[in-house]
Amino acid sequence: MSNENDKIKNRYNRISKFYDLLEIPMESISMSKWREELIKQLEGGKILEVGVGTGKNLIYYPRDLDITGIDFSKNMLQKARDKIKDRKNIKLIEMDAEDMKFADNTFDTVVTSCVFCSVPNPIEGLKEIRRVCKKNGKIIMLEHMRSSNKVAGKFMDVFNFIPLNIWGANINRKTLENLKKAGFNKVNIEYQDVWSDIVKLIEIRNKK
Repeated sequence: MSNENDKIKNRYNRISKFYDLLEIPMESISMSKWREELIKQLEGGKILEVGVGTGKNLIYYPRDLDITGIDFSKNMLQKARDKIKDRKNIKLIEMDAEDMKFADNTFDTVVTSCVFCSVPNPIEGLKEIRRVCKKNGKIIMLEHMRSSNKVAGKFMDVFNFIPLNIWGANINRKTLENLKKAGFNKVNIEYQDVWSDIVKLIEIRNKK
């Protein structure tokens, strides 16, 4: 793991106790509704959630699916474990999204939720998702990113250093562009804006 990865990981370990409080502004814009919508799009029985964080999505997963959640912060994972309690169908593992220890073509669906703002090398993380998701499998993402509005986008660029230095999240990532750089074909990427043009629900058919 690179020094940058270690730095971001340590920030998340440090703020894990307060992370859900920091997320209140995001949650106030109907994030719970969008999380439910995200889970409704699942296909198959073997699911991976990358960057599970404090486990806000976990309560929405059906109990008959085999769920694996990974995060590189052990303290965030402990918060997630506190949420799932007796959910035997959910396995949580400390693991780096940029270097997953899964075989190729392991999962039917891969899920992310407000993750690719903080993966230090997002293109590498997206390449790993493409690798571990089965051929013709599904990738569903609920992600915030840089606005295409000139004024809003510039504002996000100028003030990006604040969340980046507090807990390691970037508010100006260009995730749709990064998907293409990671090898996904734009014809297999569908998305809808769910809050302005900043928060998007993305669905990808994993053609290989």
